[in-house]
Amino acid sequence: MSYKDTMLREVKVEDAIGMILPHDLTQILPGEFKGRLFRKGHQVTEADIPALLSIGKEHIYAMELQPGYLHEDEAALRMARAIVGDSASLELTEPHEGKVNVKSPIHGLVKIDKAFVDSVNAIDEIVLSTIRTNTVVKAGASLIGTRVIPLIVEEAKVVEVERLAQARREAGFTLLEVKPFRSLRVGVITTGSEVFKGRIQDKFGPVVKEKLAQLGSSVVEQRFAPDDSETIVGEIHALQALGVDLILVTGGMSVDPDDRTPGAIKLAGARVVSYGTPMLPGSMLLMAYLGDTPIMGLPGCVMHDPYTSFDVLLPRICAGEEIVRSDITEMGYGGFYQC
Repeated sequence: MSYKDTMLREVKVEDAIGMILPHDLTQILPGEFKGRLFRKGHQVTEADIPALLSIGKEHIYAMELQPGYLHEDEAALRMARAIVGDSASLELTEPHEGKVNVKSPIHGLVKIDKAFVDSVNAIDEIVLSTIRTNTVVKAGASLIGTRVIPLIVEEAKVVEVERLAQARREAGFTLLEVKPFRSLRVGVITTGSEVFKGRIQDKFGPVVKEKLAQLGSSVVEQRFAPDDSETIVGEIHALQALGVDLILVTGGMSVDPDDRTPGAIKLAGARVVSYGTPMLPGSMLLMAYLGDTPIMGLPGCVMHDPYTSFDVLLPRICAGEEIVRSDITEMGYGGFYQC
């Protein structure tokens, strides 16, 4: 952007309050320090005057904003505030080098309105950069960053961001939030005659318990069943009677004759959302509901692959979301993790 709409002129430092430095100003303290005292784009305040005088700057070149233009720091801050709205929990950083970040106050699942993000980034010279929606974040993690490309930007562009944010909210959309994880009581059924009869050690249980613990949930009951549909159905109903919040049935999810898990989940009366996901690894996962209780059939890859379809859906369930068919369909795009 050219600065034809700003004025570059020499002024006394005492008269420069509110003006913008067009270049860095360096401080030299012999034997102690040499470096930038004020950066390009800094907006001069009254508190800066002694420091400017101390480096011999009684006069400086400064840019004076004309009506209808904003400095990059103010623009980034206004955009961030428009996105956060009246949410008291989301945390804004101070503007730094023309950028403002919004941070998560909690460990949870971030939800971001992608359509809004796209509409903002369609505005020339405006930047709204985010992490992906449905990402698990820790407290203090940065969620989005706002900035403008030039040092000085037309205020109308920032006003348009504010207008888009307001319109999206009025249409019922949430632009940005972090959902806390609920502490779920989870029941696990480990299937497979080889484990049930003690021929091999259970490898599913420890992995599942660790993944649940990372989200604040725990296994309250783990049961073992052979490759027998009626037995698996009985264990599912037993866990339902215990009032668990989530049922996980591990193993027996492929197409071999002895793999009974998908059929047993259906026989138990569950409503199947999807048997299979368009994600690799984890394509054989089954998502269903037994009444209001989510039930998942977990394929063998959960034992050995660090990130599968289970890792995509589990945080959403822990955040209190119901998984629907469209959620499964959308997992295919960007869901190829298997080399």
